[in-house]
Amino acid sequence: MAISAATISASGCTLWQAKPLKEATAEQLTGRLQEREAAIQTMKGLFRAQIAGSGIPIAQRVEGAMYYRRPEAVRLQGFNHLGGKLFEFSQNRTHYRLDLPAEGKRFAGLLEELQQAKIGRLLQLSRWAVGGVVGGDSSAGGSRAALEEDGDRYRLDVFQSAPEGRLLRRLWFERRSLQVVEEERLRENGDAEVSMTFEDYRVMPAAPVSVTSAGVGSAGVMLMPFKVTIVDRIVSGSMVLTFHEIVLNPVLKPEELGLAARAEKKSHENPGG
Repeated sequence: MAISAATISASGCTLWQAKPLKEATAEQLTGRLQEREAAIQTMKGLFRAQIAGSGIPIAQRVEGAMYYRRPEAVRLQGFNHLGGKLFEFSQNRTHYRLDLPAEGKRFAGLLEELQQAKIGRLLQLSRWAVGGVVGGDSSAGGSRAALEEDGDRYRLDVFQSAPEGRLLRRLWFERRSLQVVEEERLRENGDAEVSMTFEDYRVMPAAPVSVTSAGVGSAGVMLMPFKVTIVDRIVSGSMVLTFHEIVLNPVLKPEELGLAARAEKKSHENPGG
């Protein structure tokens, strides 16, 4: 018996219907990011990093632990497959400390000086990846946003306010979920410095923080990306962070944050890397 294409199409609609594309404004999407950032006061997680590229000073597969406290306190630990520590990095708003046990070296000083260490670029990529997960930089002062439709995605362009007015970041939102799926950070000349993709969003128990957010469901849950891919457009290389576990808003002990509880006063103990 012949079945028309129209019949198949009609019956298919009764079995499956795509979620409608949502309408949003630049203010709403910026607000979602700000509320997500405010909802995550602390976070810790376990992850695996797969690293590709030339000139990388550590193993290309790293097991790691991450600790974060808003707004800018981060601690990262990296281990090889046998459990040996490869590095330990901690930062607050202005200073950092980096230990490389295998080389017997420690670096400490201002964040802006981090590039003097060979591993500095890789750590910068890691910091951007963590910032993307928690919605970091969403409420940075002195910026404005413009929204464009891009097929089944929205693109939010973030500009520095006057006098320069240059484009700082691009973020793509999936229009059915309004979750960030891609981000670019741009250099002063307009070229992309890094690009990131966010995948494998999973439902997380809501953080015990009072927020009203489109990113926090009525049942008290949040969606978090468990896979982040970051590509360095300046230095040929890439990194994929796959989280095994994420815990939102735990009470972090001082030793879990390392440098976060104090400002580092020393300059580099081993400058140059």
